[in-house]
Amino acid sequence: MNRTPVVFIHGAWLHALSWEPWAERFAGRGFRTLAPGWPGEAADVRESRRSPGALAGITLDALTDHYAQIARSLDASPVIVGHSVGGLIAQHLVGADVGRAAVAIAPAPINGVPLPGATAPLWTPDRADPADQPVALSSERFHQVFANTVAVEESDRLFERYAVPTSRRLLADLGYAGTARSPRTVVDVANAGRGPLLLISGQEDRLVPDSVTRTVYKQYGDSTAGTDLKQFADRAHSLVIDDGWRTVADHVLGWLDEHGVRARAATG
Repeated sequence: MNRTPVVFIHGAWLHALSWEPWAERFAGRGFRTLAPGWPGEAADVRESRRSPGALAGITLDALTDHYAQIARSLDASPVIVGHSVGGLIAQHLVGADVGRAAVAIAPAPINGVPLPGATAPLWTPDRADPADQPVALSSERFHQVFANTVAVEESDRLFERYAVPTSRRLLADLGYAGTARSPRTVVDVANAGRGPLLLISGQEDRLVPDSVTRTVYKQYGDSTAGTDLKQFADRAHSLVIDDGWRTVADHVLGWLDEHGVRARAATG
């Protein structure tokens, strides 16, 4: 019996260490877990803040190729769990038949689905800044747009533990700098042969509102492949790292079990 791999993909403004509690919980259920960082990402948050240059020029192409290569290198087809930009990549990969199942949590929108007018500016960097200048959030801004459903004390703790600058070019690829979206934001929603997909939203999310994830879910309506939507009330974009993360993680584990994705798969 081989352990089923789970590849976790973090999103903008978070470090790969944000998946540590998830990786431990999934490993405790028997899965083989991997939470690889973005290309060039430093091993810890402080170093990523001190020297964010490697993150500044990352594109959606580079990120997607990076995680596709990791998924294809494994000896068994993985489950792909992504948050934010990682959720977009998870959908792209499972739509391209890379991975046996995917979970997209508060995913950046696909296929031209727009963000509401009040939300789009939250993602948009100052156009006066150089293209290779990384985009950082202050602790106040992090609480306002990322962890808006938790107390300031918890938000500050999450910020210090997990928050890092993100790539301005990546935000441009996503269309948040007034530019055309990258072709990698296009997902094959009609692929009837792909593995099951779970979309998750937080109903108080200010970066990727629940309405956006519901619109994306409707795009999968004509496919006979399994697609599910789970909405969490009173949760923000921080739902993978705040004190309620276990509820989300356990829902994902239950969903995988319902779809026959076991921690250990028979070989041969």
